[in-house]
Amino acid sequence: MIDVTLEQFIPAFLLTLFAGLSTGFGALIAFFSKNKSHTFLSIGLGFSAGVMVYVSFVEILSKSKIAFSTIYESPIIGESLALVCFFGGISISALIDRLIPDDVNPHEPKSNKELSVLKEGSQHSLLKDSALKRTGIFTALAIGIHNFPEGFATFIAALDNIHIGLTIALAIAIHNIPEGMAVSLPIYHATGNRKSAFWYAFISGLAEPVGALVGFFLLLPIMGELTLGITFGIVAGIMVYISFDELLPSARVYGNAHTTILGIVLGMMVMAVSLVVLKLI
Repeated sequence: MIDVTLEQFIPAFLLTLFAGLSTGFGALIAFFSKNKSHTFLSIGLGFSAGVMVYVSFVEILSKSKIAFSTIYESPIIGESLALVCFFGGISISALIDRLIPDDVNPHEPKSNKELSVLKEGSQHSLLKDSALKRTGIFTALAIGIHNFPEGFATFIAALDNIHIGLTIALAIAIHNIPEGMAVSLPIYHATGNRKSAFWYAFISGLAEPVGALVGFFLLLPIMGELTLGITFGIVAGIMVYISFDELLPSARVYGNAHTTILGIVLGMMVMAVSLVVLKLI
C-alpha cells in the first residue's frame, strides 16, 4: 500500500472542492453579468480542453504505462493494459451520459431557443414555470452525476503532483462555470428567486469533492502499482472524454471555431511549458 500524508491529502482535496464549487460562480455570472458576449468563456473552455487533453496523453497515461510496466516488466504489456484502462475510462463516462435523459443532460446540444436562455439570460421562459424549475433541478442532478468522476480525476491527479493538479483543477473550474449557469437560470426564471437558484447550482458542484473522497477511501486500502496503473489509465480516459464531449462543444456554442482553437492552443502551451518547468525545478 502507498502512504498518503495529510500534507498531500488536504491540498488535493481543497483543489477538488474549488473546482466543484465553481458552479456557484457560474450562477453568479448568469445573474449579474450584463455583457452578452461570451468570447472569454469560449476561450476558457477551449483552454480547459487543451490542458486536459495534453496532460492526459503526455503525463497521466504515461504514468499508467510505467506503473503496469513495473509490475509485468514488459513495455508492450504495460502499454496494452494502460490503453485498456484508458478506453475503460471513456466507456464509464459515456455510460453515465447514456443513463441521463437528453432533455436534462447539460452536455447534450441545445436548440437555438434554449441556448438564448442560457447565453442571454432571457426573461421569456420557453416552458411553464413548473416545467422550467423541474428542468433546472434535474439538470443539477445530472451535473452532480457527471461531477462525481470528474472530482475523482482531479483529486488523483493533484495527489500525485500538486502542480499538475492545480492546472487541472483550474480547467475543471472553468468547465463548471456554464454548468452552474445551466442549473441556475431555469430555476431563477421559474421562481424569480436568485438565492434558491444559486444554492441548487452550488450544491450540484459538491459531487466533485464527494467523488474524490469516495474514490480515495475505496482505493486507499489497496493502493499499489497495479491500482495506480488502473487509476491513472481510467482518469486519462475520463478527462479526454470530458474534453471532447463537453468542453469543445460548449466552447463552440459560446464562441466560434476561432475562439475555440485559440483556447485549445493556449491550454496545451501552458500545460507543456509548466511540465518542462517542473522538470527543471
